[in-house]
Amino acid sequence: MRSPDSPLLTGLPPRSPDDMVGRLQRAWVALEAPREWRRLAVAVSGGPDSLALLHLLHQARDTHRMELVVVHADHGIHPDSPDVAQTVVAIAVDLGLETVVGRLNLGAGVSETVARTARHAWLEQARRSQGADAIVLAHHADDQVETVLLRVLAGSGPAGLSGMLPRQGRLLRPLLEFRKAELVSWLASKGVASWADPANLDPAHERSWVRTVLMPMLSAREPAAPERLLRLARHAAVDRAAWEAALNTLPGLDPQRSAGRISVAALPLATYESALVTTLLRAAARQVGCVLGPRRAERLLAMVRGGRSGAVLELGGPWRAELSFGRICFHRVVEPPAPLQLSGAHGQARWGPWSISWRRAPAPPADRRDGWVGWFIGAEATLRAPVPGDRLVPLGGTGRRAVARLLQEARVERSRRVGWPLVELEGHIAWVGGLCRGAEALPGEGENALVIEVSGG
Repeated sequence: MRSPDSPLLTGLPPRSPDDMVGRLQRAWVALEAPREWRRLAVAVSGGPDSLALLHLLHQARDTHRMELVVVHADHGIHPDSPDVAQTVVAIAVDLGLETVVGRLNLGAGVSETVARTARHAWLEQARRSQGADAIVLAHHADDQVETVLLRVLAGSGPAGLSGMLPRQGRLLRPLLEFRKAELVSWLASKGVASWADPANLDPAHERSWVRTVLMPMLSAREPAAPERLLRLARHAAVDRAAWEAALNTLPGLDPQRSAGRISVAALPLATYESALVTTLLRAAARQVGCVLGPRRAERLLAMVRGGRSGAVLELGGPWRAELSFGRICFHRVVEPPAPLQLSGAHGQARWGPWSISWRRAPAPPADRRDGWVGWFIGAEATLRAPVPGDRLVPLGGTGRRAVARLLQEARVERSRRVGWPLVELEGHIAWVGGLCRGAEALPGEGENALVIEVSGG
């Protein structure tokens, strides 16, 4: 491990001497993360920024009742990466913390975008596997300056110029008001060595070019350029927050959010002036992580005003917009989860966006036709997504009903139907989760039954 030698921004105003841990604690409170978020996955690369973050959080953990776990993504790009991973593990052990290392095996020559995408996907996977509530990242003020400038060069809209958010979903960035120089200095004062990734100085990478070539040139001509870019980000953040507040405040829009999707009422939108509608649609899309450009926003406006239920617009990448039952919905395009076998005395699992648990227990006097808890006769059951031709006999009903029709009558959007939970026993549909209990596999009162509970979605 060696000390970092990456350039530091010089145009940011000097900070008065202050206790770094105290500043971290105040920044943590300002994140306004849910109180119940206690177990935190701290992303540590081995560089000075993330090591400073780790040590600051470790010193603040008792005050904020944090339970820290270190997560390290070994990209497999640089020959030193195995040694860096070992050092990160050793530092975590010295601090008495758990560590998870992911071997991404990307290989030399991979692009910034591919590496970042793979890293973030693995970090989210690690967060889930460790039962962590959030991922804490070490982005600081210098990173924010670079991000804003990159977005200026890319022609980003006003919301994009707000840069990185302190809290974005389950990503937390408590160091955005800290400068790299003070993080490096504080870490050195603790006697902690760090690794300098050569890629951070390679102008072949766009962010590194901004860091090593463009920002020094701008700062030489306009020393206040970094602070002005941060000021731009703060102005844009206020504008972004205002539009998100408008989405929640304007009458009739009724935004509804669940599991990575958001929908708003389409009819009121259709009556607004075009610029207002497109800005509100872009604000809605941002809330689930979808960046909606101006051209697609205009096409989406036409779709809203067309009013054809079932209309779909591909938004690029994994994102899609759907007009259904008078609402415009933004969601990720996902494949239906694989069937899940429910057997044994008890268990629990994630199935797509749903949480599934099961156990054995005596059956109650009666089973509801709807609801999210079902009681079934049988040693095991299969939880699966609907397929064409699925039918069931409703409890207390007559005849066989098409599952697709039941979902449509319940006003379930088409995009959600493909991953809706069904319970199948011995080749028969016994339950459409939350909507309809079938007459199959119905236990008598007190009979030992398989109890299945579904939540989330």
